[in-house]
Amino acid sequence: MEKKQKILFYGYGNIGRQDDGVGVVFSEQLSKWVEDNNLQNIDFDSNYQLNIEDAENIKNYDIVFFVDASTKESVNNFDISSIEPNSDVSFTMHAVSPGFILNICSEIGEHQPKSFLVQIKGYEWEFQQPLTAKTENNLQKTLIFFKKYLKKLLIEKKIEEIDLKSLLKIKND
Repeated sequence: MEKKQKILFYGYGNIGRQDDGVGVVFSEQLSKWVEDNNLQNIDFDSNYQLNIEDAENIKNYDIVFFVDASTKESVNNFDISSIEPNSDVSFTMHAVSPGFILNICSEIGEHQPKSFLVQIKGYEWEFQQPLTAKTENNLQKTLIFFKKYLKKLLIEKKIEEIDLKSLLKIKND
């Protein structure tokens, strides 16, 4: 029997700080779409920040998308990049980086999923809700991309061939 491939979308950020919460909102909205379309083997998680315990969760997936807000000028709407294991602990707004979570998987001898960072451009970080209109627009563009990606993935059933190059091709089509 063929093993079903599993995907995890992990949105993180502070929903009480305007655009910082866009990763969490992304996970909530895409989760609803996946449920409404009865898609299988796609899971969602979200949190205020990444924690070392997340290594235990992600080891059960073949592909993991970490979704977060970005302040980078180079990000136009949203960006996708591969994540490699990284042993550096960076003390930023989020406790640990996605690369550090992957590194923990590797160090404890667990499965290390293909992992990608999805950065959605944010603009305002005040202690208030909701997302700004510009970030909401970027969120919608990101959701449209991933709905297209998931439909293509399910039609072609080629999850093992997903890499950064193929994701960017879909994004640019």
